Amino acid sequence: MLDRSESAVGIVVRSRFYRSAFLSLLIAGIGTSAATPQLTLFLVRELGTPLPVAGLYYVTNLAAPLAGFLIGRLSDRTPERLLWFRLCAIIGALGWLAMAAARSVWLPFVISALALSIAGGSMAQLFAACRDELSRHPTRSDNRVIATIRMAFTIGWILGPVLGSWYGGVFGLRSLLAATAVCVFAQLIPFGRQRVERYQDLAPPLRPPNRRQIDHLMPLLVFTAVCVLAMTGDTIKFGYLPIYMAEQLHVSDAMRGAVIGIQPLLELLLLPLVARLADRYGALAVMTGGAALGLGGNLAYATGTTVWALFLGQALTAGLWACVGALGVSIAQHLNPEGVGTASGVFLSAIPVGSAIGGAIGGLGVAAIGLPHVFFIPAALTAFATAAFVILTARSQPQRFR
Repeated sequence: MLDRSESAVGIVVRSRFYRSAFLSLLIAGIGTSAATPQLTLFLVRELGTPLPVAGLYYVTNLAAPLAGFLIGRLSDRTPERLLWFRLCAIIGALGWLAMAAARSVWLPFVISALALSIAGGSMAQLFAACRDELSRHPTRSDNRVIATIRMAFTIGWILGPVLGSWYGGVFGLRSLLAATAVCVFAQLIPFGRQRVERYQDLAPPLRPPNRRQIDHLMPLLVFTAVCVLAMTGDTIKFGYLPIYMAEQLHVSDAMRGAVIGIQPLLELLLLPLVARLADRYGALAVMTGGAALGLGGNLAYATGTTVWALFLGQALTAGLWACVGALGVSIAQHLNPEGVGTASGVFLSAIPVGSAIGGAIGGLGVAAIGLPHVFFIPAALTAFATAAFVILTARSQPQRFR
């Protein structure tokens, strides 16, 4: 059935596993995005954490790559792919419950570095299971299938912050974190007792790491590092663009919300278009175009003196993130086809690393050159990323990424 050329939505609707993956990511996206914007507020209000110390919370994201790599390696040795997805989700739910009960300033930092970094592996292993299913039942629209499933997480990130702000205001921040734990656990429910066997046709048994295997991972690591460069501007934007609009452009509250909120909406609309272009022209080529759009977005922030220039920047940045969301994990899996669990874990853990690096760059950059010129820094990094993607595209065989 899945070998026919048909719409990605039709493939997802017909497959019990893909339907379950869509619902699971929707639940996880709502829960995670509801709590994440409120964490700094929780640290300051509930635990009395000084604001500069609270800002260091996101440095714990640097533990994510190690957790993602180790979980991916274990997943690539396990016959049943969803086992590690379930374990990561359970650990994540326990971590959020512990966060809700925390009474000491240091405890959320430990929980984030240990439990929540592992919890992030659930999404990676879910996409590894999707790749196993696509390898087992090939289609002519693999990128579109992944993009359709990924849309659920984006929808969750549109709904979650709104629901989280309301829920936290009515029931309190600790209750919000407990509700997030429920959502993180509830992402298991759509799958029931489903199993996804690891696809092994092209995957020889993994051996302990040696120099040759590490060299084999280099394309994946280089691609991931380039993506991190392209993503650093997002944390700077969320941290400082609202301040720039409020204090220098004197934009109203409603208009500031519209500027910030337009990006995920446009990203959702662009995901299927990006996937269709990738099926036609190759994923790396489209990712290069996405990085160029991100460069334009950062330049619009850095030079924009009107709210419409910032809307343009958000639209261009949405193009970058649509490419990252629709194609990034697929490209990573193709770069390491014998270990798609490892590839998924390494790539998806790059997103919180980009957030941590962006936060550090933003703080130093604002102090040095101020607003809005701080956005020239991520613009320079994204320009480097665009050039690197051009080189990667030229050196790669296009058929590997279709």
